[in-house]
Amino acid sequence: FKDHELPWKMRMTRYADSRFLPGSFEIHWLSIINSFVLVLLLTAFLTIILMRVLKNDFSRYMELDDEALEEEESGWKLIHGDVFRFPEFPVFFCASVGTGVQLIVATFFLLGLALTNLISTTRRGSILAGLVVLYCLTCSIGSFVSTRLYFQMNGKGWVRCVLFTAALFPAPVAVVFLWVNTVALAHGSTSALPFSTIFTIAALYALIAFPLSVVGGIAAKNYASHDFNAPTRTTKVAREIPTEVPWYRSRFFQMVISGFLPFSAIYIELHYIFASMWGHQIYTLFGILFFAFILLIIVTSFISVALLYFQLAREDHRWWWSTFINAGMTGLFIYAYSFFYYFHRSGMSGMLQSSFYFGYMSIVSFAFFLMLGSAGFHFSLLFVKHIYSRVKCD
Repeated sequence: FKDHELPWKMRMTRYADSRFLPGSFEIHWLSIINSFVLVLLLTAFLTIILMRVLKNDFSRYMELDDEALEEEESGWKLIHGDVFRFPEFPVFFCASVGTGVQLIVATFFLLGLALTNLISTTRRGSILAGLVVLYCLTCSIGSFVSTRLYFQMNGKGWVRCVLFTAALFPAPVAVVFLWVNTVALAHGSTSALPFSTIFTIAALYALIAFPLSVVGGIAAKNYASHDFNAPTRTTKVAREIPTEVPWYRSRFFQMVISGFLPFSAIYIELHYIFASMWGHQIYTLFGILFFAFILLIIVTSFISVALLYFQLAREDHRWWWSTFINAGMTGLFIYAYSFFYYFHRSGMSGMLQSSFYFGYMSIVSFAFFLMLGSAGFHFSLLFVKHIYSRVKCD
């Protein structure tokens, strides 16, 4: 036995020391470098390719007179009267965007608290408990964003939008939890939550989360701007969308590309997170995780904007839902990776472990779908407003 000067309460800091696991630490930094290089490549792509194409488009559209404009219009300029036509199912769309923003804010707060050691990252359940509390406290943000966007879309049933936003994420979580807890009780497992804990979570939602959602909706109704400020006027009749497109411009191919590239930037870090969640390893590199999360949002947003330009260039004005789904496809790739990890890395088996694993991973993947979809949509909206505000439209 050797006596050490390290206090007992600081014993877990040993795992945060880079010299303790030098190989693992280098792999984390290689993952960050991989993500950063991808960001640089995408930035160069958007800067050189897109701006060059847009510059040519701007020059062509601005120099043409009215008669020539009618004859020569093609591409994204041709759909200026339809590009700001609001999407189908506006309540569902606005609730998804608002919930995604709320989850992004809650995630940043959680990572910030973990970095400052205000949340004990080595204590079992502390991260999850902190996330539940932060989600409840940020409900007003999600409701405010969704209701403001709904009013900008000329929506009338704002109460329904608030209720949908308040239930969009908690409802699937409750369904999965009820199933998982029922399986745990049937197997006599100690992982089943007691009634007191379930009652506490329900009280947090009923007394904090839902009232804050209502407050956020009311604030958006009374104080937020209800003007969408579209740079072009929307025509009464929707333009017909070309049906014959090359396979590399199809919706399915765009979804695969928009999900795979961001996933390739985080899959190394994702492996260690899985090992911490479902294995016996301890994850302490929250600074790297914070940086990786920012890079993930940037990569996803850039890819969404790039794919959006190609969609508009083929005269497809239905970009609202497609942009959101494209950006959120990384969540589906994360869920697909969870199958690989379960069968080849975890060593888990049986009904109980499978229910816990795939049930909670579906919630995590759904959260990433909403977060990245919302981020990609907001960047795409800024892009569309910018390019259509720079050209002459009758």
